[in-house]
Amino acid sequence: MAIRALFPTLVYRASLVDDGWRRFNQDLADECRSLSLSDEAGRRWSARHYLGGYTSYGSLDRLHLVTSLFDRLRKRIDRHVKAFVRDLHYDLSGRRLEMTDCWANLMPAGTVHSMHLHPTSFVSGTYYVSVPKGAGALKFEDPRLAQHMAAPPRRTDAPESLRSFVSVAAKDGDLLLFESWLRHEVPPARFSGERISISFNYACPHKSQG
Repeated sequence: MAIRALFPTLVYRASLVDDGWRRFNQDLADECRSLSLSDEAGRRWSARHYLGGYTSYGSLDRLHLVTSLFDRLRKRIDRHVKAFVRDLHYDLSGRRLEMTDCWANLMPAGTVHSMHLHPTSFVSGTYYVSVPKGAGALKFEDPRLAQHMAAPPRRTDAPESLRSFVSVAAKDGDLLLFESWLRHEVPPARFSGERISISFNYACPHKSQG
């Protein structure tokens, strides 16, 4: 008898903490908070789609092209995305991999980011600027869930790889990467302070020439 694991779902996790990280991270936190105060269009969008919190997704979604600070973050993330793509065995011959979107999120207690995916990219992720104790974890959904049909529920002691939902907690300086088709959410949580994160997408928008 043999059992094989087919069609795995990979999630990449790394820490960006280094000698110069603390000041850099504080600058990112200050910039995200400044955006939440000055971005009127973003606040209007958030009032409709991100109740209780702020996101620049509907207004300023290419922050890496707007400020040098976010571009510095992009440079730190690039090498991790390239490593993740190698692990996924994608063939990018003749293609240029690049960050296409980048936006800030501020979530106080009770704010919800409902289940969704990112259809215009193939690698997505989040960098965690500030994660207060008790703040919501990123919750992933088994992509096969809609096809389970008559399947009974999993036992409570099922291994992580066989659960219908898996929550991945993060701390300040953590980077999480996943394939963009993987549905995910941030459930509400009770905590003190603000959960600050920067989300992004990577794709190959243009095929290289020559």
